[in-house]
Amino acid sequence: MRAIRNDSEEVNTLDLFEEAVLFAVQAHSGMVRRRESMPYILHPLEVAAVIGSMSSDRELLAAGVLHDTVEDAGVTSEEIAERFGKRVAELVAAETEDKRPGQKEEDTWQIRKEESLQVLRETKDRDIKILWLGDKLSNMRAFYRSWLKDGDALWQSFHQKDPARQEWYYRTIAELLIELKDYPAWQEYNSLVNIVFGNKEDEPWLT
Repeated sequence: MRAIRNDSEEVNTLDLFEEAVLFAVQAHSGMVRRRESMPYILHPLEVAAVIGSMSSDRELLAAGVLHDTVEDAGVTSEEIAERFGKRVAELVAAETEDKRPGQKEEDTWQIRKEESLQVLRETKDRDIKILWLGDKLSNMRAFYRSWLKDGDALWQSFHQKDPARQEWYYRTIAELLIELKDYPAWQEYNSLVNIVFGNKEDEPWLT
């Protein structure tokens, strides 16, 4: 348990995951999700919820709520390691892209995704794969909601506007996470990929 102090007085006692939630709420304060205009923090909380359906590991759950803090919220890997430990920092790093500051994100999209996929190809760490599945399932749920409304036009608000390239990325992830196929989270993810990108099969979990 960790003591959270204010003006040298103990105000609460939190475990690692709870502290990570508070940290992520502050880090993502004022941010909103693309297209949906909802508080950004709902995404990492959803990621943690998906992870919680596969694991009760507190470090992995903490990494779920913190996974975008380095990439998108200006937090450093060193700060994550100092506050939450080396393991959490390593998990967050496995989900963090090199955004290449100074270059346009649309110009670096392909190389960033190839680098990210290489992490999955090389890792033998099941927790990294669970973290990835939590994040990408949350993304696919958001894509599905937008796709129902706008169809393929939804991609026009993204740095990569070609649905074929988006399909390549998300289908490749499904293949690289195949060892998790017995989890309902993987099954839902794969179903949403098929629906949003084609091959719209009858998916019993949608009924």
